[in-house]
Amino acid sequence: MLVLTALVTIVAAVIQRVTGLAFVLVLIGPIVLVYGPVEGVTIAVLLAVIASLFAVPSAWRDVDWPRTLWLLGAGLVAAPLGALTAAALPQTALLLLIGAMGVLALSVQWLGPVARHVRGRPGAIGAGALAGFMHASSGLSGPALASFALGDDWPQRRFAASAQIVFLGYGAISVALRGLPATPLPDLAVLAACTAGGMILGAFAARRVPLALARRVMLLCAWAGTLVVLGRATASLFT
Repeated sequence: MLVLTALVTIVAAVIQRVTGLAFVLVLIGPIVLVYGPVEGVTIAVLLAVIASLFAVPSAWRDVDWPRTLWLLGAGLVAAPLGALTAAALPQTALLLLIGAMGVLALSVQWLGPVARHVRGRPGAIGAGALAGFMHASSGLSGPALASFALGDDWPQRRFAASAQIVFLGYGAISVALRGLPATPLPDLAVLAACTAGGMILGAFAARRVPLALARRVMLLCAWAGTLVVLGRATASLFT
């Protein structure tokens, strides 16, 4: 199972480096199935911090700081509530929450009409608060950020660069709130190395792999993982 998780981690990191998003979205299904909803999310959040650390240097020049700081500030305030929610829910309910957030994340492309109302400073505060809550509870903060980007007409390049700073901030506070994973250190070291290796590999892949292909692979992996998590949660309701 560690080998399978390591392979998915590499794929998630490559996609993150090529597209600027979706590391946790691709990883969350397999890692939750292997390690459980609490430990799996805790590991995913920690690995996402490593991925962001590798992504920030190349993205730094394109960061839109005014928008980034509003999103980051609101998210940091809301993150404790997300961590408390995750800690309070029983395992089946937490699986359902993670699966539902995965579906929401994958449905963001159809949120155009809603996203048009998420703009300006109020939109940044609302989207940031929701994203911070979701990151601390499930690691899936992308939907709220993407909705704000759509509504505020945020250029994709500036948004993807700024998201790395936001993810790094959300990840740091989530790790602080949730604590470090209880998984044995050798396993964590392997997954961390796979994350770093995938980000490095992704830097080369970004020059050769079409963005559209990377997004299709991302959607396939993420939908598969999300549906399996929902299936496991549903099965747990009847056992």
